[in-house]
Amino acid sequence: MTDTAQTEVRVDQKRKEAYFTASQNQLIWQRFKKNKSALIGAWVLVFLIMSGIFAPFLTPYDATIAGRDKDYLNGAPQIPQFCDDNGCSLRPFIYSYERTRSMKTNFRWVTEVKTDLESRRYLQYFTKGAQYTYLAFDINLPGRALDFRIPGFTFETRLFGVDSGMIHIFGTDSTGKDIYSRTLTAINTSLAVGTIGVFIAFVMALAIGGVAGYYGGWVDSALQMVTDTVRTIPSIPLFMALAAFIPDVWSAEARFFFISMVLGLIGWPTLARRIRTHLLTERNQEYVLAAQLCGASPGHVIRRHLLPSFTSYIIVDLVISFPYMVLSETALSFIGLGLKDPVNSLGVMLQNVTSVDVLLNYQWYFIPVIFFITLVLAFVFVGDGLRDAADPYSDAKK
Repeated sequence: MTDTAQTEVRVDQKRKEAYFTASQNQLIWQRFKKNKSALIGAWVLVFLIMSGIFAPFLTPYDATIAGRDKDYLNGAPQIPQFCDDNGCSLRPFIYSYERTRSMKTNFRWVTEVKTDLESRRYLQYFTKGAQYTYLAFDINLPGRALDFRIPGFTFETRLFGVDSGMIHIFGTDSTGKDIYSRTLTAINTSLAVGTIGVFIAFVMALAIGGVAGYYGGWVDSALQMVTDTVRTIPSIPLFMALAAFIPDVWSAEARFFFISMVLGLIGWPTLARRIRTHLLTERNQEYVLAAQLCGASPGHVIRRHLLPSFTSYIIVDLVISFPYMVLSETALSFIGLGLKDPVNSLGVMLQNVTSVDVLLNYQWYFIPVIFFITLVLAFVFVGDGLRDAADPYSDAKK
């Protein structure tokens, strides 16, 4: 046998040893990397999440009414360029403009762009803008006992801006607010609502599904009746009733946490059933009996032995639950039952694209829709990839 053949045999043996000695998480990661669509979806998802988290830095202006451009209402996107009829520049630039109304356009805004060299406005990076804070919490819930405030850290640096005037790469809305700034901030808000909702659903599913699956019998029957009752509650009438219950005087933060809690309280039954089904099959295993004979309490057995046996499946279910939470928040805000201005969320922004006037004249309002579809598809691809990777028989099915 030649040296090359011996080397190949050693490499093959090491691969087999690594496969049989790898942990469950390592095997899931190896199978996940083979799914190209899931891997691309993961990178897109990371990009969108980071864009939402660092939205104040990545956007040139405040996403609220404080950052609006009063001189550029319903303005078209301003795309930076390097070259035009006047020559090229190493720095990207946009042109100044003049806006007028007339009877010919039914008193709509008409933008006349100045194309001379003196009207160029050059982009600048790491400029100073309106202050923003990170890790700041100012919670104003009904009742003083639940209110608390953390000042956080204040910054002024923005990623880009222009040397004079303002720039709107996604255009502006009817109030002059920058759609690019609103879009990134809306992604962060929708993901925050989904995170809180998934966390509440996850805790309730672990508690109810774990107790039902471990004890079985009449305890399981009673808890399954509760689970089926929650699952049969119609969503739309429930949301309409809750919307009528929310007082108009509630702050944006109170409405935000209320919607998050509602989504979590009605989103736990599916995950609870999966946990219950797994525990019903695992509770009779020998390692569970050994732990019980050693005097372990039911809570210890569930927490330290049963739940870790299918942690990867729980993670997959959580990832799959995220797009449904985001879709629910978006749907509620879209029909006016969820978050409202001045809160920026994907559902609130989608409310602006329901009129025919927007469809015919202000097509840039649909840019947040593209981000919304991309976010949901990224979650779906990642969730499907993780579900296939966590299935030990997925390779055998192909």
